[in-house]
Amino acid sequence: MNPTIIVNTVIANPLTWISQAAMNSIGWALLHFVWQGTAIAAVAAVIMALIRKPSVRYLTGLAALGLMLLLPVATFFYSQQRSDDFTKSSPLAAAAWSIARGNTAASGATSVNPVSRSKDAFPWLVEAWLVGVALLSLRSAGGLLVLERERRRRCAIVAEHVLAVCYELQDQLGINRAVQYCESAYLQAPAVIGWFRPIVLLPISTLTGLTDEQLRMVIAHELAHIRRLDAFVNVFQVCTETLLFYHPAVWWLNKRIRAERELCCDEIAVSVCGDAVEYARALTMMEEWRTAPALAMAANRGPLSERIAHLLRLHSSREGARKLGVAGSIVFLTTAIVAGNALFGIAYSKPIVHANSTAISHLLPKLVALQAQAAPQTAAKPATKPSAAQQSPSDDRPVSGQSYIDGMKSAGMGDLSADDLIALKVQNVTPEYIREMREIGLHVDADGIVGMKVQGITPEYVKELRSMGFNPDVDEIIGMKVQGVTPEYVNGMKQVGIKPDADNIIGMKVQGITPEYVRQLQALGFKVDADSVIGMKVQGVTPEYVKGLRDQGLSPDADDVIGMKVQGVTPEYIQGIRALGLNPSADDIVGMKVQGVTPEYIKTLQAAGFKPSVDDVIGAKVQGVTPEFVELAKKHGFQNLTLEKLIELKRLGILESKGEI
Repeated sequence: MNPTIIVNTVIANPLTWISQAAMNSIGWALLHFVWQGTAIAAVAAVIMALIRKPSVRYLTGLAALGLMLLLPVATFFYSQQRSDDFTKSSPLAAAAWSIARGNTAASGATSVNPVSRSKDAFPWLVEAWLVGVALLSLRSAGGLLVLERERRRRCAIVAEHVLAVCYELQDQLGINRAVQYCESAYLQAPAVIGWFRPIVLLPISTLTGLTDEQLRMVIAHELAHIRRLDAFVNVFQVCTETLLFYHPAVWWLNKRIRAERELCCDEIAVSVCGDAVEYARALTMMEEWRTAPALAMAANRGPLSERIAHLLRLHSSREGARKLGVAGSIVFLTTAIVAGNALFGIAYSKPIVHANSTAISHLLPKLVALQAQAAPQTAAKPATKPSAAQQSPSDDRPVSGQSYIDGMKSAGMGDLSADDLIALKVQNVTPEYIREMREIGLHVDADGIVGMKVQGITPEYVKELRSMGFNPDVDEIIGMKVQGVTPEYVNGMKQVGIKPDADNIIGMKVQGITPEYVRQLQALGFKVDADSVIGMKVQGVTPEYVKGLRDQGLSPDADDVIGMKVQGVTPEYIQGIRALGLNPSADDIVGMKVQGVTPEYIKTLQAAGFKPSVDDVIGAKVQGVTPEFVELAKKHGFQNLTLEKLIELKRLGILESKGEI
């Protein structure tokens, strides 16, 4: 199923997908990490300030980052355990608190309970966190797409003498993996991409702008990243940033880890090649060459001054900053511990109720009833001997005068907390309802039963879903009921050849996909499945839009149509491009739109005497060739100036000077 649909559905109604207990535990974990993350970062900062060796500081930072990722998980389980322990150890207290909240609200009494107030905000907090994780995940996915794009681009193999140097350095560093070495016209700094099949990309500016000795050191630096498996560690860092994005300490620690990683690779490069001063010169020259994918390992990452100071052993100027950083870290650590202690007391304190006499008078009879139900069965035996039917252990049906708790136990719902019983009773869940669900094979807990009852799910509805070929679990049943999935809707989809699973059918219903919409797409020649039709509907693809594309001579598949719709490609845009003599494919159209190529831009190149192809236009736009730059080149009076030469002039900055462009 499309991940966007899942995120939209979860955010639209999180309480349907996440139980209240889990929602509260997630909320507390997110809040507690505010002080936990600060404390971990403060301790890591002190330790790293006292350590001289970059490799040890690097490992210290990774250990701290791993602890940051583990602590919220541990806090989540601890919060759930504390909640369960309180309910099991004092069911009457928990019930009294639940009843008192209802009675005091009804009678105008006031209750002071910061825990209850904070829990009211937890759904909003968790929703905001989920939105942030989704957006950061999209950013990371975009970075992965950039890496894959660089891998697939047509990059030339480096010259033989450079390739010989690369293989020699690879042997010196003991790297037995297959590594490719390519020239890149799209990057301005050396970089490594790929995890299992790494590629070292060497820009033309590096191959031509550095001396042989400097180039050797730069290649050694990139190979050091491969030997150390830094690409895998970087993925771990990106995942941590995505999940814990809201804490500045995570971003600070990741920045420090990346800086220490560059220092480690610098040390390896100098140990292999031997000249720290020359390597520092190379870093200085590459400081302006900063274009590289965020998920790639580039040679010009990290603060230049710190790297050069480390290479040349210039550490004296940092002593004052180090001492100041240690002092600040201690202050942050102390503040975090105090804040954590206060939040811990608020989170796990027992509720305190202040009610007026009217509320208490309403509360006492209910507490007495609960006490009678929870008390051990030590009362005197009844004067009348029970019937044989009543004595039979095999009969689990409630008998006359049986309490609600006993009825739930007879239906198989034993060991219920006071909160569970109150929730079940409020939703009018009967033992008969539970038995009917169990008879059709649904053995769910109290939260699941309450969720189904709230949505009005009946055994007949579950049977209908199963008759349609689904075998949904409780969450899927609730999701289908919430979205109004009916047998008629499912049969309509099957008639047009769509065979969705439970997740797909929910996603299709959320997006308002109808059998008629599928038929219209099929009439246009698309062979759509559930995922592709959801993707097209999410992006607002209509049959009219597809017809407009085909009128321009394109025959896109479903993925092409989605890509063009995402980038805002219109039939008019394609028509304007084709009117200028270019015949781009669907992929070319997307690439041109991504780079902001317009018909006016192409006209400018053609008016300057160029006859650019689609690749030429995209390349010129990527390199920042503007109409003003074209005019500047013409003023210099170059003869036989091709578009390729114009792009190279722009890339190398030959025509640019202060005050120009």
